[in-house]
Amino acid sequence: MKYREFPLVPANRLVEAADIGAKLTRLRTARKLRQLDVAARAGMSRSTAALIEKGDPGRTLAQILRYLEAIAPGLSMLALLQESDPSLKALEQQETTQRVRPLSATELQKLDF
Repeated sequence: MKYREFPLVPANRLVEAADIGAKLTRLRTARKLRQLDVAARAGMSRSTAALIEKGDPGRTLAQILRYLEAIAPGLSMLALLQESDPSLKALEQQETTQRVRPLSATELQKLDF
């Protein structure tokens, strides 16, 4: 019989579960993979994948690790938590704001060597 895990899990652990789900979502997005494709690769339904990405505490560690393996084969859970994957760094670089106005004459002079 299934039951809800929310009442049994301390609030700080629910935040950590949501953080893991967000990191998995970000990694999947960085690698330009669809949730449906990753779920199929992990051998689970898309709804289970969605629950993992939401940080549902009722998902098992095995399901989370299978989902991680389907996104990035060989990537450790530690590397996921540290966000050390090169695709995440590339996504972060894409998301940073770029300069939209040209430099003024005085600013160009300051940069002149």
